[in-house]
Amino acid sequence: MLEDRTTAPLTEGPARPTATGTGTTDATPPGPATPWPAAYPSGYAVVDVETTGLSRDDRIISAAVYRLDATGEVEDHWYTLVNPQRDPGPVWIHGLTSDKLADAPLFADIADEFAARLADRVLVAHNAVFDWSMIAREYARAERTAPVRQRLCTIALSKELGLPLPNHKLESLAAHFGVVQRHAHHALDDARVLAEAFRPSLRAAAGGGVRLPLLECRPLTEWSDGAARIGRQGTGSGSWVPNSSYQPGNWRASRKRPACPFPNPGRWEDGKPLKQGMRVAFSGDTSVDRELLEDRAFEAGLHIATSVSRLTSLLVTNDPDSGTSKTTKARAYGTPVIDEAAFGQLLQDVAPADGTARRDTPAADAPGPRTDVPPPGRSPASDG
Repeated sequence: MLEDRTTAPLTEGPARPTATGTGTTDATPPGPATPWPAAYPSGYAVVDVETTGLSRDDRIISAAVYRLDATGEVEDHWYTLVNPQRDPGPVWIHGLTSDKLADAPLFADIADEFAARLADRVLVAHNAVFDWSMIAREYARAERTAPVRQRLCTIALSKELGLPLPNHKLESLAAHFGVVQRHAHHALDDARVLAEAFRPSLRAAAGGGVRLPLLECRPLTEWSDGAARIGRQGTGSGSWVPNSSYQPGNWRASRKRPACPFPNPGRWEDGKPLKQGMRVAFSGDTSVDRELLEDRAFEAGLHIATSVSRLTSLLVTNDPDSGTSKTTKARAYGTPVIDEAAFGQLLQDVAPADGTARRDTPAADAPGPRTDVPPPGRSPASDG
C-alpha cells in the first residue's frame, strides 16, 4: 500500500542554516539588487529511491518526492513502498524486508502518481545519475515514460558553489547546512534532508549568479533486464519488443572489460569511419542503455574511455552544452563530439585496425564474453 501521501509542508526546525554553513537563519532569496535568475527552473522534485542493489537489473523498493517551488520552498511530499518482485537486497542498509514489501504496490501501480509528482519539474537528487537511471529503467519496464526532462545533482551543485565538504556524502552536505538526519537510507527522510540542504544551496547559487548544473534526461528506448531479456520500447504502442539479435547469456554484469587489443589510430575525422582502437568516451543520457552502447562499441574493437584526454578520439553525447567534465575537456582539447544517433550509424561499419581483416558482423549482433566481476558500487563522483 502507499504510505504518507501527505501534502503538508515539511516541518521546520527552530533554526535553519545560512548558505555558507551552519547558522541560525536560512539563506534568503536575492534582493532587488540581485533578482532571481530568469533562467532558473520554476519548480523542483527532490527525489530519493532505495533499491535492491546497484546494478542494472536491480529494482526500486521505496521512493520519496519533495516538491519545491522556484526558490526551494517545500510545497508537499509523498512516499511509497514498492514491491520489487524479487529479493529486497541489503536489508541491513534500508531495513525493508520481504514481509514489509509483500503487500506494497508494484511500480506499474504507482507509476502515474509518481509521474504526477515529477511532471514539469527538474529532478533533484544526490548522485542524480543513479536515481534517474533506476527511475528511467522502472518506467521502461512499465512501458511508460517518466515526465522528466532535466535533472540536477546536488554533488555537482556543491562543487559549483565550492562548498568546503570533506567528501560528497549526503550526510556531509547535511552537516554543512546544519540539517539533522533522522533515518539514513530511508527514502522519505533522505529526501527531506536533501530538500532542506538544497534550499540554501539554490539560493546561494542564485545570489552568486551561478549556472545550475542541469543535465538532460532521456527515457530508455532499449535496455537490458537480466540474462535473457534485452528489449526495445515500441515507438507507437509503447509495448516492449524483444531484440532478436541477442540471445540468453549475452547480458554481462560488469563494466570492467579486457584491454582493447588495437593501438589508438588517433582522432576520428568527420566524413570518415571509426577505426578499431579509437578511444571513445560517453557523457550524459543515452536512449540506448549506456552499458549496452559501450558493450557494442567494445565488441566493434573500440576502446571505451572513462574520461576525456588529449588522446580521446571521440566524445559521444546528446547534450554537448551540459558542462560536464567530459564535455568541458572535449572543448578544451578540440575532441570531436557527435550525438548518439550519429555514433550508432558509424558503429555499423567500423574500419579494421591496420594489418587486420574487416569484421563482417555488425557490433550490435556480435557480443562476446568478458570477465565477470561484481558490478561497481554507487560512486558519487560525477553525473557525466
